Amino acid sequence: MKTKILTLFCLALPAAALAAGGGGYPLDKAPIDLHNEASLQRGAQLFVNYCMGCHSAEYQRYNRLGRDVGLTDEQVKDNLILTGVKVGDTMKNAMPKADAKKWFGAAPPDLSVIARARGNDYLYTYLRTFYVDEKRPWGVNNVVFPSVGMPHVLWPLQGLQKPVYATVHDASGEEKHVIEGFELVQPGAMSLPEFDAAMADLVNFLAYIAEPAQLDRKAVGWWVLAFLVLALAVFYPLKKEYWKDVH
Repeated sequence: MKTKILTLFCLALPAAALAAGGGGYPLDKAPIDLHNEASLQRGAQLFVNYCMGCHSAEYQRYNRLGRDVGLTDEQVKDNLILTGVKVGDTMKNAMPKADAKKWFGAAPPDLSVIARARGNDYLYTYLRTFYVDEKRPWGVNNVVFPSVGMPHVLWPLQGLQKPVYATVHDASGEEKHVIEGFELVQPGAMSLPEFDAAMADLVNFLAYIAEPAQLDRKAVGWWVLAFLVLALAVFYPLKKEYWKDVH
């Protein structure tokens, strides 16, 4: 019994840590809606304009993306392909990994399955919680990814913000300062609600590319459940008739 309890506790630890964020900061709920084609289209545009300069999505093809979010190949070419690649190619950037490692200390990861690895809520909170930190090489830090090595590429949209601290007491009674919010010090092109909505679109897109087949899988799942319900209606009376002499 003790072994079972210990096993369940160990399995719960990673989920608890992820829900609390990288440094204990609470994660905001990401408004994911994979059936919202307009949101996925906006998220794809944000991805190719702000993320693909460093990151790739090598498991996602442009033409598959277009079909899933309601775009023709021509619309994909005109709006999502910024280089000379073909519409059937994968979403791979042109940055040499050796150069990226030299500039950033490590090659930026492929983002194909980042939503499955980190979680949608983590990404949604991460993208919105960069703050000014002159001690860091790029002049910014992140509340859920302390000492982050990534520059805040979305600052022209969000602007720059500084942390607002609160004083709390830990278990031993000692005072400590924790970030409880942010204050805008330089406005961006978007208002706060607009930027939050844009990041929701971006995370929605990342959730989609993490498993493009989930749209088909979930749709087929409802038909399977409907079949099982109908099959139950047929097979249960058949079972009763077959076993009536036994009972």
